[in-house]
Amino acid sequence: MSNTLLSSIYYPSDLRKLDEEQLPQVAQELRNFIIDIVSVKEGHLGASLGVIELTVALHYVFNTPDDLLIWDVGHQAYGHKILTGRRENFDTNRQLKGISGFPKRSESEYDAFGVGHSSTSISAALGMAIASNLKGEFNKQHIAVIGDASIASGMAFEGLNHAGVTDANLLVILNDNAIGIDPSVGALKNYLTAVKNGKNHKQNNMIKSLNFNYSGPIDGNDMFAVVRELKRLQKIKGPKFLHITTIKGKGLKQAEEDQVKYHAPGKFDAKSGEIHIKSEENLAPKYQDVFGLTVLDLALKNEKIIGITPAMPSGSSLKFMMEALPQRAFDVGIAEQHAVTLAAGMATQGMIVYCNIYSTFLQRAYDQVIHDVALQNLPVIFCLDRAGLVGEDGATHHGVYDIAYLRCIPNIIIYAPLNELELQNILYTAQLGLAQPIAIRYPRGRGQIPEWQKEHFGHYEEIKIGKANKLRSGSKIAVLSTGTIGNNVITALSNIETSDLVAHYDFPFVKPLDENQLHAIFSHYEKIITIEDGTVKGGFGSAVLEFAAEHDYKKNVTTLGVPDEFIEHGTVFELQQYCKIDVKNLETIFSSKSK
Repeated sequence: MSNTLLSSIYYPSDLRKLDEEQLPQVAQELRNFIIDIVSVKEGHLGASLGVIELTVALHYVFNTPDDLLIWDVGHQAYGHKILTGRRENFDTNRQLKGISGFPKRSESEYDAFGVGHSSTSISAALGMAIASNLKGEFNKQHIAVIGDASIASGMAFEGLNHAGVTDANLLVILNDNAIGIDPSVGALKNYLTAVKNGKNHKQNNMIKSLNFNYSGPIDGNDMFAVVRELKRLQKIKGPKFLHITTIKGKGLKQAEEDQVKYHAPGKFDAKSGEIHIKSEENLAPKYQDVFGLTVLDLALKNEKIIGITPAMPSGSSLKFMMEALPQRAFDVGIAEQHAVTLAAGMATQGMIVYCNIYSTFLQRAYDQVIHDVALQNLPVIFCLDRAGLVGEDGATHHGVYDIAYLRCIPNIIIYAPLNELELQNILYTAQLGLAQPIAIRYPRGRGQIPEWQKEHFGHYEEIKIGKANKLRSGSKIAVLSTGTIGNNVITALSNIETSDLVAHYDFPFVKPLDENQLHAIFSHYEKIITIEDGTVKGGFGSAVLEFAAEHDYKKNVTTLGVPDEFIEHGTVFELQQYCKIDVKNLETIFSSKSK
């Protein structure tokens, strides 16, 4: 990187020493730098490429970190990270002990707010702006950069609604590229499209009606236009709203043309943009595809089945049903609360609703799960993708709390399949006529059975609710696992010499627990070990301990799982090692307990 402008920029103070005419060169070098690193190290690509000019302009015009800059979600913050002291270790992005893939307060003073879930930026920036006013810091700037998919979320509207009746020094920048991870949806998207195309009447401006000083839309990939407008807005007090249009993936032809695939493309050729195709021969299917293909198959046979996802049709694989049965499969945008209550409304009318939400995002609709579904005992089928440790996205995205936060809710069934066959069968069982809601949790990544589709797809068996399964006999120790982490147990037990001493039970139902089986286990074995890929506080192990206490069993119980701390980013394997639930650690634990 010698003799480049970027090589001499460590912090925004270095950027501000340049002439404005040099900024397009900085943008080009920054774009190339991100493409070079992400092509090899992987990560989120398209979002950051689209906002390069905006990123450079913001740090050039505003006095960061004293002026506070918040990137909604943070997929688009790679350029920001590189310009704020992290260029030289950017190649550690999303790796164990490396820098986070999202802005993070503990990582840099330039990261004004930790993000990862969408639509929080306006509320956070408004909170900071009101605090600045109370402290007498009336010239401090507070900037929230939010995308057109994120601004359609209810929380963003709540923030706008409040901001419009304050005198807060807040600048909301709408980065409008018509796409989140998948294409944006909904009436607000149609409104923004009309604004961009000049078809919206000037008096019909939603943002102005909320008391914002509105400007735009301007070309967000035109460096000089953005700098000029930011300098103008810098001098205006009160709530301001700048509408910019950008191209997601800007500067890499393939990323511009296939914005969904290049959101996070994996490894690719930095020059041509071609993605390095990994061979999928002899690989087990992804759990999301088992869900997507099974639900479509069931829906073709049962006209009452409906699919719902909040903005994740590709990630959840509900896209299969959306393409085949568009009248019965819905992407509702980034609106988890709405998704859950929409499902509840449909369930009151006799529909069988598969509501597919990533485990980490169902946290955003907790009240709706309790108040609108469970309290009314409506048989909504929650399909919680990305349950457990998800890897490189880190603490904001791990789905490790769902067992604990759902287990305390009356009426709800919680099921975690051991493999894709069990996932297929519970999806089938759920539409036979459950009288209560069910949450089915399954991980990111691939299953266990390479030939699943050829040998098992569509061959359904009904699952008995609340039944545990004995997978292996043993004389001294019982290992109780729930979900796919049980496959680590199976492998570990096949590798140790004392395996005849260790029994293995699969508890797919965390609620209701198979109490008959538990009585038999506690009566027979000296030691009991529980294992889960969720938090040990309040999780499956806690449920077993509660059972033991209630029935006055005094056996030695060890609970294994995710410890009581926020787990950072790394590969799933590295994080399982850290939590001591990988195969090697389990071998050691089982061997030592056998003595």
